[in-house]
Amino acid sequence: MISKRAQNVPASPIRRLVPYADAAKAKGIHVYHLNIGQPDIKTPKQWHEYIQKFKTEVVAYTHSQGIKPLREKFAEYYQKWNINVEPDEIMVTNGGSEAILFALGVVCDPGDEVIVIEPFYANYAGFAAYLNVKLVPVTAKPENGYRMPTMDDFEKVISPKTKAILFSNPSNPTGVVYTKEELELIANIAKKFNLVVISDEVYREFTFDNTKAISMFEFEELRENNLIIVDSLSKRYSACGARIGTFVTKNKDFYAAALKLAQARLCPPEITQYGAIGLLNTDEEYMKNAMNEYRLRRDVAYDEISKIPGIIAHKPQGAFYLSAKLPVDDSEEFIKWMLSEFNVDGKTTMVAPLSGFYATKGLGKSEIRIAYVIESEKLKDAINIMAKAIEAYNNR
Repeated sequence: MISKRAQNVPASPIRRLVPYADAAKAKGIHVYHLNIGQPDIKTPKQWHEYIQKFKTEVVAYTHSQGIKPLREKFAEYYQKWNINVEPDEIMVTNGGSEAILFALGVVCDPGDEVIVIEPFYANYAGFAAYLNVKLVPVTAKPENGYRMPTMDDFEKVISPKTKAILFSNPSNPTGVVYTKEELELIANIAKKFNLVVISDEVYREFTFDNTKAISMFEFEELRENNLIIVDSLSKRYSACGARIGTFVTKNKDFYAAALKLAQARLCPPEITQYGAIGLLNTDEEYMKNAMNEYRLRRDVAYDEISKIPGIIAHKPQGAFYLSAKLPVDDSEEFIKWMLSEFNVDGKTTMVAPLSGFYATKGLGKSEIRIAYVIESEKLKDAINIMAKAIEAYNNR
């Protein structure tokens, strides 16, 4: 009775081990959650102020594009990043997730192919399976810090069914921030084979060590016809539950097609759109303080994980994730064991197995993703617990 579509959608590697964490908590064990990108930094006060000011006798449908004041505010925000788009080139979506679904739905027919750089944001696989689109991977390796694959790697997987390249920058899950030269490679491939670039730029503010996230909008050869930017306020303003994202494109045909998909789901929630205007009015001090905190957490996470014998890890340049290869044979089994069988003073740690962030079967089996989204002292304790768990696991 269950459709093949539903059967083919993979369970989230970020969430599928939650029952093990719940069982640990039921036994009185404290679980450090480094498995999911849910920041503990406070949402800006402007969110609450704008929500409280929202008064209406009828909570009504809004335009399927999203309310115009919010789209205008997004246009102002993007201009600060040299992304010059008009309000009618911006569509408000129910989180970045819906923006990715719209992008894939606009560009691909069932059976078409989209190139992804693996490891990739795990939910790309779920979105693609839902639409019966095939993800075709090119692989970034932990040994070289998950840098951009080569031109040859991309060209080898292109077929007549290839429609697009989908990737995030800064990268979830690896924390890589791609250089201008690496992004030029993507732009050149897209131009050579007339592919659409779907650029996931959710973490553009989250960069460290004088690196800068370069938008694919900077590549003029893509800008007008071959580019869709997907974005979200969830991480930027620690507002994951707001569910406000954007689908951004200057291609009028893409926009018109996405609007039909948007009309089918009617509209984003009215009240959260007004709250999002508040978020976009947040002062620069908020982001500066947040970035300083994430930089501290990044340094703590990397310093502590680097002490583990046999580990392969590179210092993240952006986002708030660190991917690493552990000295274990199967990271998912290790995580299950850590949650079920191991604790230090009544505490244990949960991370995400990276195998679910790959499309190639068998890859990522020993790798994990850490989300450094908790306070630095707790983060240090969590990674030290994991280090002790690795030693105990390998000496069973």
